[in-house]
Amino acid sequence: KTEDLKEIVINQSIMSEESPFTPEHVAEWASFGPKPKGKPTPEQQAMLKDRKVKCTAMQKRLVEEIGDKQWTEKKIAKELDRLVEEAANMKVVERPAYLNAPQGTRDFYPPEMQIRNWLFGAMRESAVAFGFSEYDAPVLEHVELYQRKAGEEIVSQMYAFHDQENTHVTLRPEMTPTLARMVLNKTNLQTGEVRLTLPLKWFSIPQCWRFETTQRGRKREHYQWNMDIVGVDHVNAELELLAAACDFFRRVGVGSDIVGIKVNSRAVLEALLAKYGIDKGAKTEDGGDLFAASCVEIDKLDKIGGDEVVKNLGRLKIPEESAREILKALEAPTIDALAEQVGGDSDAIKELKGLFELSKSYGFDDYLIFDASVVRGLAYYTGIVWEAFDRRGELRAIMGGGRYDRLLELYGGEKCTISCVGFGFGDCVIMELLQDLKKVPQFTGTGVDYVVCSFSADLYGNACAVAAGLRKCGWKVDLMPTPKKKVANSFKHADQTGARRMVFVAPDEINKGLVRIKDLRTKNVAGEAVQVDVPLDKLETVDELFDAAIKEAEEQMNEERRIVSIMVRPVEGVDPQGLYEKIKETIKSQPEYKLKWDETCKVEDEKIYTTFTIALEADFDEEVMEYIEYMEDEVADQQVTYQAAME
Repeated sequence: KTEDLKEIVINQSIMSEESPFTPEHVAEWASFGPKPKGKPTPEQQAMLKDRKVKCTAMQKRLVEEIGDKQWTEKKIAKELDRLVEEAANMKVVERPAYLNAPQGTRDFYPPEMQIRNWLFGAMRESAVAFGFSEYDAPVLEHVELYQRKAGEEIVSQMYAFHDQENTHVTLRPEMTPTLARMVLNKTNLQTGEVRLTLPLKWFSIPQCWRFETTQRGRKREHYQWNMDIVGVDHVNAELELLAAACDFFRRVGVGSDIVGIKVNSRAVLEALLAKYGIDKGAKTEDGGDLFAASCVEIDKLDKIGGDEVVKNLGRLKIPEESAREILKALEAPTIDALAEQVGGDSDAIKELKGLFELSKSYGFDDYLIFDASVVRGLAYYTGIVWEAFDRRGELRAIMGGGRYDRLLELYGGEKCTISCVGFGFGDCVIMELLQDLKKVPQFTGTGVDYVVCSFSADLYGNACAVAAGLRKCGWKVDLMPTPKKKVANSFKHADQTGARRMVFVAPDEINKGLVRIKDLRTKNVAGEAVQVDVPLDKLETVDELFDAAIKEAEEQMNEERRIVSIMVRPVEGVDPQGLYEKIKETIKSQPEYKLKWDETCKVEDEKIYTTFTIALEADFDEEVMEYIEYMEDEVADQQVTYQAAME
């Protein structure tokens, strides 16, 4: 059965490490039916015809998906046939649940780690390019940091527990409160003076945990690139953060035609809600911040729709008529239209306009879009907020952030009114987007430069010395712990790891104080890997020796030429020798063909037989055929034939 086959493929690990197929691929291939043994019956012939159509379609699809020239349609079929046959001969074995990663979490095998490191590397490059410093903190935090009485989903989603000392802790669901805690630990809580040089420009890529429903782009654990600026109370901080985010998008090949960033202001929303009796400082029935709680509910507009948001606002004692007027105001298409709703150009409106104007000077205005409905779901935002989105409309929010000037005051007391602004950028949604757009690099091998292999166990000490010497030169070296029985298998291993060069420690070279190194990515004229013998005490010269060897191989390649034999049958009355001289003279006037004539020619049965050579790098088909056509024009009505061979 299809599901049984999938379980067998997973449980028995029958796929080789380099296999690009998934259990779903194997099951799909198996669903087309088996190949019949012996001569097929008429019924089987019809089934075979249908099977061939399905198999061919899948092979073509996989060639496109895999994108690796070595995986041809024929090789794909052969490997899938092997996997299906091997799986069919096995029994279903119940898989222990503890072997699976917990629900909503991920394992990162080396190939996935290469991609993750590439993604995080681009994040770090953007952060460092904008002058941010990296920080980190424990994954365990105090639950009190997140209990803000604003009805946020995050509170009910925490992985919280009491430890052995009965301290109520949680795996951090987000990083911003941790940053606030760390800044406050460098702050005089009585005066609010920060003992660090402001502004702080910090970034981190922590792992965060939330117990929520898993779906595309949403896990129970994820990594989140956090960028924050502390100590700047004006829009230039938002500008810098948005510019850094757009820089990252460009680094990974995501332009403004793919992603947009919706921008709004909580401060403007605060003025709007005040018109309907939701004043700054008003409290909910349980003593929470009414404005913050209202924002949390309004943020659910896209998820649950306007009617449900109105109901939720009603639970906060906001009249239905006021709630609907608020939602209508959030449909304002421009900043000016929103300004009319709140009674003119307030400071918050001017700040919004200033951000859009400055973004033009910074060169990322094409990413920004005003959207009055963006409020963000966390209670602590106080000013400009934003949210990056997929313009195709297929994915949830990619990144979000905003100003949170009162969060440190909440934790540290009224003196700690420290301006902050930042964003959180999860790894799950952006990876979904990059994979959809085929923007993820195709990594091959392990990234090592050299694989060192000893000929036998008694030469392993010599291999260790060579590996150590190469590492001292700064190269990444993989020392094979167990010599292969066959030399060919050693080279196969080196090739599969993606290594550039293979070092084979053999007795003949070692006795001469040398070691033989092959460059697996550079071939000589004969199609063999270029190799050099390097003195054991001069391993640092290996690049120089290879440069010389590769140059010599290229010169040999240029000297190698293709022989072309021609036969010309002159028409009656034409002197064969004279015609030959005319042909030779004509072709010598075409130096771009890089031809060299044989000085001798043979006339037999009134036919001319001669040869010339043409450089290997010349395009044989185009240039020789053009030459033949040219010669036929020059010696009109002569019959010309040729054949070619490689020497």
